[in-house]
Formats: sequence, C-alpha cells, structure tokens
Amino acid sequence: MKKYQNLFIWIFAILFTAVFAHYQRSTGPTYPLKDKIMVGTTMVKYELTRSGTCGKDEPVKILIADTSVHGVFTYKRYKSNDAFTTVPMSREGQYLLAYIPQQPMAGKVEYKVSLLKGSETYQLSKDHDVILRYKRSVPLGVLIFHIFVIFSAMLLSTITGLQAIFKGKHVRIYTWLTVIFFIAGGCILGPVVQKYAFDAYWTGWPFGHDLTDNKTLIGLIFWIIALVVQYRKPGNRTWPVVAAIVFLVVYLIPHSVLGSEIDYSKQAPAVEQGR
Repeated sequence: MKKYQNLFIWIFAILFTAVFAHYQRSTGPTYPLKDKIMVGTTMVKYELTRSGTCGKDEPVKILIADTSVHGVFTYKRYKSNDAFTTVPMSREGQYLLAYIPQQPMAGKVEYKVSLLKGSETYQLSKDHDVILRYKRSVPLGVLIFHIFVIFSAMLLSTITGLQAIFKGKHVRIYTWLTVIFFIAGGCILGPVVQKYAFDAYWTGWPFGHDLTDNKTLIGLIFWIIALVVQYRKPGNRTWPVVAAIVFLVVYLIPHSVLGSEIDYSKQAPAVEQGR
C-alpha cells in the first residue's frame, strides 16, 4: 500500500482540483445565472449573463419557440439613483432578445426579465434582480495561463498537505512549488488580468475590499509561514497541513466577490439609454 501512496495522492489531488475548478467556474457573481421556469405548459431553461465586455451592449437571449410568449426587459444602473427603464424584448426566430446598455469598466447594471403569456406574467430569477458587471477584454492567452497556474497551485497545495498528513517524501520541495505557483498565478498573473479588465493591479487590502485579492494574500502568507517553519524546524508537517486547509477555505469564497465597481449613486441619474 505504501508503495502506491504517492500515486493515490496525485490521483486524489487531480480529481479534487477538477471538482474545485468546477465549483469556482459555476459560482461567483460574474458567472451566468442558470435556471428554469414553467411558462404555461412549457419548461423554459434560461441563462442570464452577469459579465459584459466594454464597448458593446451585452445581449440577453431567452430560447422560447412559442411565439405567443412575449418578453419585457427592465433595467437600471446598479448603485444609482436612476429610475428603472422597461422595454419590450424583440423576437429573433426562437429567441427573445434585449440588450444591456454598455457601461465603463467596473460599471454594473441591475436587470430582470419577465415573460408574458396571455394574462400571466412569469419573472425569471424572481427572488432577486440580476447584476451584470462590465469589464475590458483580457487576452485569451493571458487568461488561460493565469487559470492554469493558479489551479496548478491548488493541485500542489493539496498534494503537499496530503504528503504531510501521510508522512510522504519531499514535503519541503512540494511546499516550494506551491509557493512559486501561488506567487506566479495569484500575485503576478492575477494582477495582470485585473489590470486588463479593470485598470488596477490590486484592489484588496490595504487599497480595497476585493475578496479575490484578499484571499490570495491570506493563502500566500500561510504558505510562506509553512515554508519558513520547515527550514527552522526540519520535518515539521503541521504547518503544511494548516496552510493547505487555509488555502482551501479561502478559495471556497466565490471568485470576484466585492470586486471593482462604480458607485453611480454619487453621479447624476442617467437618461434612458440602450436599444
């Protein structure tokens, strides 16, 4: 069993990281909101966008072939004194379509979609309005490299913690690799991505409240402590386990929570805009 321990640790860590990547991909305030609703006797599956690219109005498309169903789109700038604007959705084939007015980077729009069939009204995401944030485009290569490196750090963190728990070999080497990938993915490539998207390298402590930046800082501090302790107390396995647990806990916080945003309430109300 001992001879296969390293293999089992790697297999578990890879599967765990894949599940964790899916969790990060499907949570957070910028990922599409997916749900379904019964409209009359028809089940309508929908996806409401929550992230837009500066320079264009972001489309909201609802697939519903029943032409007797009409759509109403209601919106205003988020954190503003604007009044809500309501417009009918247009039909393009099997889709009902509306456009979210473009905003500068970090500008947000609050919106909701209602479907009308006969005398009945069906509001999508009826428990709360949907918030979309605009950002500038990030080069695909930079974004992919950032994602690959940061999840490699997650993989190495898991492996290091498990190696420490099960008294495996090379814990210090794995700790070094975790720190290196964490710095590269979270403290170098992460700020580069944020600079492209929101023209700011760092919006966490002490400059702001961005939880993505703050959780990166917390995770890195614990891994650096774990590395230092292993040099001062060779053979220490407690701190790598603690650092791996902290890494996991802080990264359970969805991506982009408390991220960059414009407070429109400090500006004049907007005139009606968009299509």
